[in-house]
Amino acid sequence: MARPMYVPVLGVRRNTMAAFGELPVRVRSRIMPLWTVVPRVGERARGVWPERDPDPDPVALDNWLAPKVDHLIDVMDGRPGWIDAGHVEAQTEASAAAVWHVAMRSRLRLVTELERPARLQRYAADLAFLSGQGLGIRVLLDDAPGERRAEELHALIRRLCLPAARLDLILDLGPVADAQAASKTALAAVDLLSSLLPWRAVILAAGGFPQWLEDLDHNPRQYVPRLDWHVYEAVRTARLTSTRNLLYGDYGVEQALAANRPRVEKPGPPWGLMRYTTPETFLVARAPTRGTDRATEVRAVAQGLVDDAAFRGTEYSEGERWLYDCAHGQGRNGSGNPEIWTRTGHVQHMTWVVDQLSGWRPPSGA
Repeated sequence: MARPMYVPVLGVRRNTMAAFGELPVRVRSRIMPLWTVVPRVGERARGVWPERDPDPDPVALDNWLAPKVDHLIDVMDGRPGWIDAGHVEAQTEASAAAVWHVAMRSRLRLVTELERPARLQRYAADLAFLSGQGLGIRVLLDDAPGERRAEELHALIRRLCLPAARLDLILDLGPVADAQAASKTALAAVDLLSSLLPWRAVILAAGGFPQWLEDLDHNPRQYVPRLDWHVYEAVRTARLTSTRNLLYGDYGVEQALAANRPRVEKPGPPWGLMRYTTPETFLVARAPTRGTDRATEVRAVAQGLVDDAAFRGTEYSEGERWLYDCAHGQGRNGSGNPEIWTRTGHVQHMTWVVDQLSGWRPPSGA
């Protein structure tokens, strides 16, 4: 079996799970996703764990969470990856059955963080031990880590009493707005934290998809640099030998904080984004979600993506095929909606990243 090389950080939502299911086997075999269980209610701040859980209804949480986890187990179909249940695990009674199922009935490894309460760290570690899958430790890199951060991580490792062969280090830069600053932070983390012990895996994850786009009214089609990719390339170039086994992680074609929010209620905004990934950029285009000529306008947006020089052709992935069919379709059917546009974006993006990491390039004129 091919060794995984790519860790997309994905929210446990219907469209992202559908996107993973649409990937061909050759792509899925090179991917180990890090799934984040999104909150049922209440937006969560990155790295902040409130004393009172924002979800007030344990029965509703249990009824909502169980089918999501069962669906995820089916989608993964025995493949390895990670699952971060931090947004729901504080409601231990309500989430216990679902977290137990994912730990015992799949090859997904549980994740904890330095910022979480000690009881939740212990809870995740005990389940990780019982499952035999081990544990991922997610370190948030909003600032460059120093010796104190290393000491905190070392203390957590000693307290959890899990062997290095069962521990993964997830270096999470979160949303990246400045590639140069993020690269310095990542280098400091790789040098300081990855050397603490012989981790089973070390992942460098960063969110390059923009948190917002400026002037969309006058510039509805934009090329945005893939800052996550630029950070990874900078770190690999600077530490070529020591990062040989470093796994590349990104947040796909969504903002890095998207999984900290519950699902947006309908009707939502009057426009959404269609996305396409090029070797160095995200090509992002605004598309309407309502209006009498909505379908026609959406098809014109899709045509602009298909006509771009970076488009890899309809045989490349289901993402490209959907965009082409949308652009050349008729009527309202097949023009999609923001959920489908995001799913399509994830499919083409994950397929391309695996090929990009493998050194493959599309043929000229594809």
